[in-house]
Amino acid sequence: MKKQLMFLASLAFVFVLAACGSTEGDENAKEATTWDQVQEDGEIVVGTSGTLVATSYYPEDSDQLSGYDVEVMRAVGEKLGVDVKFQEMGFDALFAAMNSGRIDAAINDIEVTEKREENYAFTTPYKYSYTTMVVREDGLSGIETLEDLEGKRAGGAATSVFSDIARHYDAEVVTYDNATNDIYLRDVDNGNTDVIINDYYLSKLGINAFPQFDLVLHPDIKVHPTKQAILLEQEDSELQKKMNEALEELREDGTLTELSKKFFLGEDASKQPEGEITEIEGLES
Repeated sequence: MKKQLMFLASLAFVFVLAACGSTEGDENAKEATTWDQVQEDGEIVVGTSGTLVATSYYPEDSDQLSGYDVEVMRAVGEKLGVDVKFQEMGFDALFAAMNSGRIDAAINDIEVTEKREENYAFTTPYKYSYTTMVVREDGLSGIETLEDLEGKRAGGAATSVFSDIARHYDAEVVTYDNATNDIYLRDVDNGNTDVIINDYYLSKLGINAFPQFDLVLHPDIKVHPTKQAILLEQEDSELQKKMNEALEELREDGTLTELSKKFFLGEDASKQPEGEITEIEGLES
């Protein structure tokens, strides 16, 4: 009888150990990170628009996606030893795709803001810039100062910081569904909208790419210094660390500078811009 009881006790102990082992295995499985999955797949899925000239677009007479952001991401992927698979979608859809797990990362001139950092993680910046405005050459669309934006129609993406600036000064934001640059610019030229508030480098390139439109960069408005980085899920600290290491190598070996000058008319957007840039007080973005 005593032997039988000892046997049953030993058997129960085995079941307890097995159960503990099973729980531990489940916990380990739950702790698998995006970086683990990327390594296993040998591929990272990255969201981008494919419509933003010089950043993420199809150059004329080419079916190959390119641009500063695209090539930076490819260079990061090479450093990480994985392929980069791009999924194209509108700017506003990038955040929803990240939330749903459809993509592992997003790169599309995405500005790092305090509000976004509450819900997402970012790599170190690969681009620094500031905000300017595209206006009609004749009369600057009636805009001399930021306060003159009141009542004006500003073309932009619904969730961009640039649209937040427009709303901050009581402009009406006209949104587009992943439209190409020429559509935005044409609408300002023909008076359907009055202004495009956007990144300095992208605005300058847009105007240069479509000289048929009578548009200029506003000569007196240089505001809101920005930094752009790769967007990640908030808990992806391991992937963030690996990407930061890759970006640092690309910065040190001159790759970021070389790519920037290739796509931004010889200018180096990988470094802080010079000159005074005005902060916008009270802007929530």
